[in-house]
Amino acid sequence: MTAKMAAPMSNVDEIRDRAILGEFGVKNVHSTDYPGNYPGYDDTWDFEKFKKNFRIDIVHLDENTLEFDMVGMDASIANAFRRILLAEVPTMAIEKVFIYNNTSIIQDEILAHRLGLVPIKADPRLFEYRNAEDEEGTEIDTIQLQLKVKCTRNPRAPKDSSDPKELYLNHMVYSGDIKWVPVGNQADVFADAKIGPVHEDILLAQLRPGQELDIVMHCVKGIGKDHAKFSPVATASYRLLPEITLLQSIEGEKAERLKRCFSPGVIELENVNGKQVAKVVNSRLDTCSREVLRHDDLKNLVKLGRVRDHFICVFTAKVSVESTGILPPDVLVSEAINVLIAKCQKFLAELDATEMD
Repeated sequence: MTAKMAAPMSNVDEIRDRAILGEFGVKNVHSTDYPGNYPGYDDTWDFEKFKKNFRIDIVHLDENTLEFDMVGMDASIANAFRRILLAEVPTMAIEKVFIYNNTSIIQDEILAHRLGLVPIKADPRLFEYRNAEDEEGTEIDTIQLQLKVKCTRNPRAPKDSSDPKELYLNHMVYSGDIKWVPVGNQADVFADAKIGPVHEDILLAQLRPGQELDIVMHCVKGIGKDHAKFSPVATASYRLLPEITLLQSIEGEKAERLKRCFSPGVIELENVNGKQVAKVVNSRLDTCSREVLRHDDLKNLVKLGRVRDHFICVFTAKVSVESTGILPPDVLVSEAINVLIAKCQKFLAELDATEMD
């Protein structure tokens, strides 16, 4: 935490390590960590120094969301993880929709689009990428799903009822009506996988008696930069750790107003010799509103900053509403790290090849 009235940092240290939020702008946002930028500072890359300073702290982890702190890392690396999670960690999604019968009021194209966005629970690591020229697919690169529903009248409906739920059968088509049709040996290989839509209550269409849907779908492996339906995360974000420093003691009515300037839990009041004194309790909860800078009698009593090498990263699985999702968030981060490692290895190989030429 950064609850403190600490000794001031030197100007050079502050420029190097903190971004400062001012009334009309943000200071110290440029990069300075390169050799020779400051006399007396050796900013040459040192792997041992990096290992000593770098750490990852898991703040929160459940079946849907992972929040962790990444400390001692450059912003470019934190952003690389975010971009890879959004665009380059593969998942399985519906790619081909074969509509044999659709007598609902939803056009074929709209229905196909809705189906494509239904999250499919299947581990992409167990499948290969499908050849673009292959129309049929095989058990190693394709999951086949079927949606076959017909609406009929309910013979047991009350005569005076006007409720569609009582009058009709199968009039609401949900994602739970999509069934997996194993291809080849998939029934044996994925016997315990429970392949299918992650959520069973996604409304796809509404039918009336005589209307029906008869659709076959092919799921393939893909990545988010090809289409958003393949992106495995709903959110992937990072922000710098807030730092709030009180430059002098703030008491009484000023302390009350200061508390209201920040998000709940950031500033609290404590009783000191019968006076209410403001204290920074948890600056991590600050949302960077800078509301305090609107108060002329408070803005010079507080310094707002961000720790430049301390990133708060939050990744939420794409299907985090009420289920475990395609892959848990910690696995998604591990897969993103593997993608970044592969990119680095490819880049080094290209450099070696260039030097040999």
